[in-house]
Amino acid sequence: MSLPIFNVPKEIRDYYDSEADIVLYHGDVNNFVATIPDNSITLIITSPPYNLGKEYEDRVSIGKYLDMQAQVIAELYRVLSDSGSICWQVGNFVDKGEVYPLDILYYSIFKKLGLRLRNRIIWHFEHGLHASKRFSGRYETLLWFTKSDDYVFNLDAVRVPSKYPGKRHYKGSKKGELSGNPLGKNPSDVWEFLAQEWEAAFWDIPNVKSNHPEKTIHPCQYPIALIERCVLALTSEGDWVFDPYAGVGTSLIAGVMHNRRVMGSEQERKYVDIARERLVAYFNGVLSYRPLGKPVYQPTGKEKIARVPEEWRGSAQPRLLEKREEYP
Repeated sequence: MSLPIFNVPKEIRDYYDSEADIVLYHGDVNNFVATIPDNSITLIITSPPYNLGKEYEDRVSIGKYLDMQAQVIAELYRVLSDSGSICWQVGNFVDKGEVYPLDILYYSIFKKLGLRLRNRIIWHFEHGLHASKRFSGRYETLLWFTKSDDYVFNLDAVRVPSKYPGKRHYKGSKKGELSGNPLGKNPSDVWEFLAQEWEAAFWDIPNVKSNHPEKTIHPCQYPIALIERCVLALTSEGDWVFDPYAGVGTSLIAGVMHNRRVMGSEQERKYVDIARERLVAYFNGVLSYRPLGKPVYQPTGKEKIARVPEEWRGSAQPRLLEKREEYP
């Protein structure tokens, strides 16, 4: 699906400018952050390099990796406004079959700076690499920190429909009155697909794999919809949203879609070029995009690819499928 035009085209600057609407910097994050004034950013949101040996990373020891990240985060703290938030989305680092939970390892770095953890959001998705000596990983974690206790949180912008909208108080001074909020309920801190109709269309956010409409050449791309929720909840129109590891510009697109000012830094030239192309495509109304709220397709069992192949008849998998149908 392509996006309609939400905004008139805006100039994309390649250096920090307090009057700009979009800044996309090619180069080292430390060099760019040094040009940003103190207390100027409302939301810093990113998925940092995971030290997994991807083409855009230098594989280093986990300790050295975290030390390097701590230096960057200290500078990000400096530019974050007192009412601002940092959202740090990470998975797991795996070395020789051992899992290192990056969100846990990152926590002390943020805590030493005085940041307050508001939520540890679990983003669950259905597809990914299959493990052979452990259970297959199907989640990543988004740590939401604030700089103070006085922070931006626009709950009404991200509410989901209530499970029981007709529920009423059964005792006390409000007996008989509706107990829920007419705008919907507060989403949980687990962002996953739920089979129930009232949430499926709002919280089903698939990861960006080969057949995803947003897929580019980036090996660890996250979906626009994941960032949209954070932008809507943690900023207001006109606020700055900054992605220090901008990749192919997903965070910037999510920000401009909702009339935020955005900036990003990225060291890989080819990703900067793709990010710029995607922003231009958005303003032209032709960006390929998976809309927030679009349900994930669920196979009916009639598709050939969803049926047990003849070669597997009599194996364990058909029996497991039969048991699943028996106990839905």
